[in-house]
Amino acid sequence: MKIHKILLSLLVFHIYFFTLRADEGMWLPLLIEQLNEAEMRDMGMKITAEDIYSINQSSMKDGVMLFGTGCTGSLISAQGLLITNHHCGLGIIQGHSSVENDYLTNGFWARKYEDELLSKSLTVTFMVRMEEVTARVLAYIPENAPADIRARQIQLNIDTLISEAIKGTHYEADVKPFYAGNEYYLFVKEKYLDVRLVGAPPSSIGKFGGDTDNWEWPRHTGDFSLFRIYTGPDGKPAPYSEDNIPLRARYYFPISRSGVEAGDFTMVLGYPYRTQEYLSSYGVELIEEIEHPTRVALRHERLAIIDKEMALSDQVRIQYTGKQSSIANGYKKWKGALQGLKKAKALEKKRIYEAEFSEMIADHPEWRTQYGTLLDKLNKAYRRFKPFSKSYWYFQEAAFSIELVQFAYNLSDLLRPMKEGASKTEIEGKKNALRKKARGLYKNYSSQIDQQIMHKMLSMYAEHFDKSQKPDIFHLIDKKYKGNLEAYTQDVFANSALVDESSFNDFLSTADVRSIEKDPAYQLMFSLLIHYYNVISPQYEALSKEIKQLNREYMQAQRVVFTDKVFYPDANFSMRLTYGKAEGYKPQDGVSYKYYTTLDGLIDKYTHHPDNPDYKIPERLLTLYLAKDFGSYAHDGQMRTAFIASMHTSGGNSGSPVINGEGHLVGLNFDRNWQGAMSDIFYDPAQCRNISVDIRYILFIIDKFAGADYLIREMRLVSK
Repeated sequence: MKIHKILLSLLVFHIYFFTLRADEGMWLPLLIEQLNEAEMRDMGMKITAEDIYSINQSSMKDGVMLFGTGCTGSLISAQGLLITNHHCGLGIIQGHSSVENDYLTNGFWARKYEDELLSKSLTVTFMVRMEEVTARVLAYIPENAPADIRARQIQLNIDTLISEAIKGTHYEADVKPFYAGNEYYLFVKEKYLDVRLVGAPPSSIGKFGGDTDNWEWPRHTGDFSLFRIYTGPDGKPAPYSEDNIPLRARYYFPISRSGVEAGDFTMVLGYPYRTQEYLSSYGVELIEEIEHPTRVALRHERLAIIDKEMALSDQVRIQYTGKQSSIANGYKKWKGALQGLKKAKALEKKRIYEAEFSEMIADHPEWRTQYGTLLDKLNKAYRRFKPFSKSYWYFQEAAFSIELVQFAYNLSDLLRPMKEGASKTEIEGKKNALRKKARGLYKNYSSQIDQQIMHKMLSMYAEHFDKSQKPDIFHLIDKKYKGNLEAYTQDVFANSALVDESSFNDFLSTADVRSIEKDPAYQLMFSLLIHYYNVISPQYEALSKEIKQLNREYMQAQRVVFTDKVFYPDANFSMRLTYGKAEGYKPQDGVSYKYYTTLDGLIDKYTHHPDNPDYKIPERLLTLYLAKDFGSYAHDGQMRTAFIASMHTSGGNSGSPVINGEGHLVGLNFDRNWQGAMSDIFYDPAQCRNISVDIRYILFIIDKFAGADYLIREMRLVSK
């Protein structure tokens, strides 16, 4: 390498990889005192690390929970009242809604405990404590052990640790890998089973902006909902009972009336799902070329169909609200991430980083021996992986996005015991279980939508793969239907017994092996599944394991070689803290965004886009705005709605509390800006911002809009 190129490489490398700002990183609460407390204090934090995480006294970690299986929530009263995002509670709100009681459109507010609505499938989980257990997890593993032997011994060690941690308690536990499997931590948890819906604004507030504004800034979304945790009379987790009582909170957040100003210190505590900050350039290249483009293209087509049908029917709108939101969220995120990665020149910067890595190990004999071929191995593994990655995502996002195929898959639970000669009693038990499952499946199902999706997904499958790469069902379509996918799709929906609940239940009553295997929906599902397991999965899984092993070695190598770099662990759905400050950003030349929005901006969107359903608002909200009736929640006469800050959040941080330097709740995290959607892979401090609802807007909606001031009286409101 020529000297000027080396110098240029070093310059860019140090600018982007050794200037880790405070707003980048997802830190373990256990290690805050050791790694972060001094810097956090310099930035404006007034509380201590012990106030955030302690096993000796109540602390913030006792007020933050995993909400359901994918969001974060936080306690805001001593009586177990919790707050999370509206979109996190959306499935529960939808499940309680009907055309007659449309809580999605009208909102819901329980006036007393007895009015709160039980959500049978919903749980919340608190972390009791965490502990590093790396040495015990990696014990008894022979040097240079094959990957399968290593994995087996690790699992045995983990099982032992978990058994010891929860023995004699009602707790649960798990052990998670960190730094790509170079470190391990034990998490002891407490799960609550009785969680009830307390309040939710109308979707026109809770989802204001809809898909139009999703992943965008400026935002004006009142994205919140309220639930309450109940326990048995003894204060311990218990299934629903009329005798249950509201949780006596060990910790709940004081709520700030003062809000945040530019430059104020902020932090987020929650459960970010997954990041890949330490991927090689080859991993980023796979995402840019295969993974994200494939998923974006397939979801675009599904959304076009669903959105069209939702606009035509209130029943369909209610049925598909949750599905549409889930599909659209990923679609826009991956689309934004692609643009953000390219704008940040992430691939180029990763390659510069790897060039420096190679230069450093070349000058160190021991490193050269241990890591000298690592990047080349990664390169070759990812090259082999690319075609199977595309097939995998087509199976996930196209084949099994067809709900009829998903329904047909459930028949496997019945077919297996039938073929094994199970008793009539066992068979009937399986049928009853399927009938029960069918009630939930068909409640939110439209065969008209699914038929359109099947045709479109199979058409895209046919277009993007040659004959040798397609499931056998396409040979049948070519032979029997002359390749006419529309005719085939119509035939499946005309002749399958799975297209509605009534015909499905009739079918079950007389179903046998032959009738199940003859159903065209089952035949389609079986062909897709066999192709996946025989053609896609073996290579995909084998190469995934190889890449996982190489990434573990690469992560280890980076920490050894770059001793001056601060490495925080990738998110893995464990509790993390991130911190930064309230600040705007410049998305492009000549454009500058301030850090907060107001109700004025919401009204502007409503006024200037009358035909956009995402910008409809309730009449009462407009009335309150025109009267400037903001109660005590206004800021200099304005009702602030949302703000952005330079904190490193991810999926799973939805609903996370945003906390100021005094430890007071100032907002509720709900999104990221589109320019920063790539932060799961590459963090750009100039562009990445998290988006939060201003807690004062939430209080305004609860109090002035909903008239639920009795809920405000449960909370502890404070001023600076």
